[in-house]
Amino acid sequence: MKIKKKIRTFIIIAIIMVISYRLIVFRNIEETKLESGKDVTFFVASDTHYLAESLTDNGEAFQQFINSGDGKQLDYIHEIMNAFENDIKKKKPEVLIISGDLTSNGEKESHLELAKRLSKIEKKGTSVFVIPGNHDISNPFARSFKGDKQYMASYINASEFSNIYADFGYKEAISRDKTTLSYLAAPSEDVWLLMLDTAQYENNIVFGLPQMDGRIADETKDWIKQCSDLAKSKGAELIAVMHHNLLNHSEVIREGYTINNSEDIVQLFQQSDINLALSGHIHLQDIKSQKNDKYSIHDVVTGCISIYPQKYGVLKYSKKNGVDYNTSTVDVEGWAKENGIADKNLVNFKEFSKKIYGDKIYSRIVSRLAITDAYTSDELKLMGETYRLINLRYFEGLKEIGTEEIKNSPGFKLWVSSEENFSQRNLLKLVNSNGEDNNILHINKNEILK
Repeated sequence: MKIKKKIRTFIIIAIIMVISYRLIVFRNIEETKLESGKDVTFFVASDTHYLAESLTDNGEAFQQFINSGDGKQLDYIHEIMNAFENDIKKKKPEVLIISGDLTSNGEKESHLELAKRLSKIEKKGTSVFVIPGNHDISNPFARSFKGDKQYMASYINASEFSNIYADFGYKEAISRDKTTLSYLAAPSEDVWLLMLDTAQYENNIVFGLPQMDGRIADETKDWIKQCSDLAKSKGAELIAVMHHNLLNHSEVIREGYTINNSEDIVQLFQQSDINLALSGHIHLQDIKSQKNDKYSIHDVVTGCISIYPQKYGVLKYSKKNGVDYNTSTVDVEGWAKENGIADKNLVNFKEFSKKIYGDKIYSRIVSRLAITDAYTSDELKLMGETYRLINLRYFEGLKEIGTEEIKNSPGFKLWVSSEENFSQRNLLKLVNSNGEDNNILHINKNEILK
């Protein structure tokens, strides 16, 4: 009899737990949603690479760190973020999404300081949802800078990430994946966010570096199916958000950027009626679509907000009209003017930022070409300037990369006959990729709305 009572007690407890879980799920849906039929504006940012002010004195070591990097303007990251917050304040989107690489190298202080900024954004009426990127968790490269030296800084683990960003997705999640930091959020009755943690950080400390590539494990795939079923039962559409790219966005750069099991995930998204994914990671403004007779999927990569041209996405969802995505540039100049800031770099930030990034592109390729000893100094300048122009247009996501003026330039003609095979192939592919504006996407209601 005692055994039967224990079994009954166990069954009752299990039933109560299931009911409680469902009540929590539905309560979260009720608490976080905008009513059906209401258009929703999402701001989409990626790769903020935020560094806390307390971690640098802007000295020699920090400047060396910036100069040896890939163009991230961390010496102005606080001003860029101030201006971005000002854009949000003025334009009042309902939702802000940040798709990973929130911090420079996962420093605990950077996470805590960024979370304070996000709290201010939410207090002004914009809901914030974040996921981690490959830089954010258990990163042994976390550093602070003082004088001419770098110092190891504290980093965070996965549990700390979800605690620090509890108010920005995790606390109000409808559902949490058991094995990763993925979660499901419902900012609206009509459209839900499938926030996918694609980063792999479990072995970072053992390896001594952050793992760059990403994947979605089988256990998370099962959870995605459950999220899809729940969304369908409530008549909601899913938009997937992930740090790593779903589709290939470059013929040259793929490994470590496109998610490892891309084909499987595309098939899973098709089964789950997911037509739109938002990603980052590659620091490029680009849109790729994969279509067949029965299904289409669009992967929108929003460029790195800490690198020229400091773009973010503006995604408008309408149950009546579908989805419209376009880009905007952080108005650093406007923010500087409003606040009476006289720093000439901030007052003319677009040109300043463009020059900084362009000079980095130029110096790297000229250094590479100079090793071959095949060109005169004048030829190196011509080739470097052409390479700079083409790559700037590429990273801006412009429709026409290789203009007639560029194709007819002496520098481009030198590239056509160049024996520097990798860079030449890359450049020619960019020039011949004209035709798509990677700053605009429309998905009609018949495609995304079932």
